[in-house]
Amino acid sequence: MHKKRRGKSHSTRPVSKKPPPWCTYKPEEVEALVIKLAKEGHPPSMIGIILRDQYGIPLVKPITGKSITQILREHGLARPIPEDLENLIRKANRLAAHLEKHPKDYHNKRALQLIEAKIHRLAKYYKRKGILPPDWKYKPRAAAFG
Repeated sequence: MHKKRRGKSHSTRPVSKKPPPWCTYKPEEVEALVIKLAKEGHPPSMIGIILRDQYGIPLVKPITGKSITQILREHGLARPIPEDLENLIRKANRLAAHLEKHPKDYHNKRALQLIEAKIHRLAKYYKRKGILPPDWKYKPRAAAFG
C-alpha cells in the first residue's frame, strides 16, 4: 500500500553538489537567514522555499554543508516533532473531526486508517533514528471510529 509512486510535477534539484557560481552568499549569511526565518515561525520546508524564491539560494546544504533542520537543531530552534509527522497528525485530526460529524462516511474512515498507519510507520522510523524519544506514542483522537 505504501509503495513509492511519485508524480513528476515538482522542481528538479540542482545536479551539482557545489553551490552555483551566481549564488554569492557566504555560509554564515545563509545560516543567519535560516535562523531569522525560523524565529519568525516558518517550518523548515517553508524556509527552503523562501530562500529559493526571495533570496535566490537554490539549496542550503551545498553552501553551508548542513541541512536546514541540522542548522535549526544546532541553534535550539528545531521542532519537537518532525514536520512531516506533524502534518500527518494534523491531517488525521481534521479527518477525525469530520468523522465526528459524519459517522457513516466509510470512505474517510478508511482514509483515517491509512493516515494513522503512515503516522505509525514514520514514528517507528524516527524512533529508530533517535529523532523521537523511544516512549513517544501517537494518541489518536478518534479511537471510537476504528
